[in-house]
Amino acid sequence: MTLLAALPIALILVLMLALRWPASRAGLAGLVISLGLGWWPFRESLTVQVSGVSATAGALAEALFTAAAILWIIVPALAIHQMQVASGGIRILERALGRVTGDPRILALLLAWFFALFMEGAAGFGTSAALAAPFLVGAGFRPLQAVILALVGHAAGVSFGAIGTPVVPQVAATGFTALEISRATALYHASLGVVLALIVMVLAGRSSAPGDRNGSAVPATLGAAALFFVPYLGIAWVIGPELPTLGGALVGGLLFIWFVRRTNPTSTESPSPGEGGALWAAAPYLGVVGLVLVTRLVPGLSGVLQSVEIRWELAGGFSGSFAPLYHPGTLLVGGLLIGTVIQRLPGQAAVAAFRGALGQVGPVVIALVAMLGLSRVMVAAGMIDTLAQAAADLAGDAWPLLAPIVGALGTFITGSATASNILFTDFQAVTARTLGAPVVPLLGAQGFGAAAGNMIAPHNVIAAAAVVGETGNEGATLRTTLWVATGYLVAGGLFALMAVVILG
Repeated sequence: MTLLAALPIALILVLMLALRWPASRAGLAGLVISLGLGWWPFRESLTVQVSGVSATAGALAEALFTAAAILWIIVPALAIHQMQVASGGIRILERALGRVTGDPRILALLLAWFFALFMEGAAGFGTSAALAAPFLVGAGFRPLQAVILALVGHAAGVSFGAIGTPVVPQVAATGFTALEISRATALYHASLGVVLALIVMVLAGRSSAPGDRNGSAVPATLGAAALFFVPYLGIAWVIGPELPTLGGALVGGLLFIWFVRRTNPTSTESPSPGEGGALWAAAPYLGVVGLVLVTRLVPGLSGVLQSVEIRWELAGGFSGSFAPLYHPGTLLVGGLLIGTVIQRLPGQAAVAAFRGALGQVGPVVIALVAMLGLSRVMVAAGMIDTLAQAAADLAGDAWPLLAPIVGALGTFITGSATASNILFTDFQAVTARTLGAPVVPLLGAQGFGAAAGNMIAPHNVIAAAAVVGETGNEGATLRTTLWVATGYLVAGGLFALMAVVILG
């Protein structure tokens, strides 16, 4: 049964990595296989007390609803990029960034590291990669390279993304305090995350000519990692899970820009006649940042916005909810409108940008629905539980080595670190107690692995690729991010084993 449960995931990996199928075709193939397995032989393993027809309908309804919510991020993000291209804002930003530094490795740290981490901490749910990837393209990176950089660069912040949302289900499921879990999780990233910064630097350096690089960027990269992780760990240790990613990226990013400008004096040339400045060109992005800060940090406002909710539920516990005023996609629409006003563009510019974006998301819709349908069917049919239990039985006392991989598996299947924590936090806690191991380090390993899984989660890859015109080329992205995620997870497993041995 374990091999059968793994079949849909294995099929998708083979089709995307070896046969280079796009996510839409691979996802449909995986969905068909998962439906077949769900009806037989997993029919008796349903995790919900309803008929097979109702379970199938409920799982697919959840997939469609979640896909719509994700598309509400992708379409506005793509529209912002299209409007920026049409207005010339992207070209202005490229020149402005060039005046900060001409080294693409430092640009990658500014955008794929600090900017992506800031947006992850503020909004999460796919916003960071979807915004950072087109920004990187505007800075001169190739689209495929931009997607990879954005996915790798934002991963360390996912554990506390969207103002700490992934930790909420862990607190609810275990009874441990948010501070205990945030400390445990932050230790993993703070100890190992420098590797991700170095990979961002190396990947960015490979995309440029030798003449574009100014000496070794390793010291600057180590500095960028320290500037993020020191406040990140301090906030997680003293305050809790809400602000480590957001605060670390904001404080570290500002200090990094100050350091770069002091050590690398740059030109102060003015924009060409008729052009706005960098702030004018960045208006849509700054608008999104401002809206995120206001809606997340103003006392009482977030509760009011979240109280406006679209919610549904079907027999068997299948459900979905959508808070339109609080959703990151709505904030992206707000950023688009703010940019239109500040850049003094005609109203039809935003409409044209949306039309162009809608014209590009057809394959994205298919891929999202197929991948999410696969995930919901596997959860409802008990295939995920089968895989997790088999892993625990096989590993025994070496379970800590695999604990982060389970977290990543949850994110790969569901597309969300929060959903992964919902699926597997109880399982991690029960496994730890069964083995007589301390629970909190394994909860940290779960949160760490769930974050690393964002680098390879198909819906994240699909969303980031879509906004830079790389739809259909998701397999090429996954072939790089899979190796990065695997190495990061192996390191996390060794860290978890060490923590369990020391504390046990």
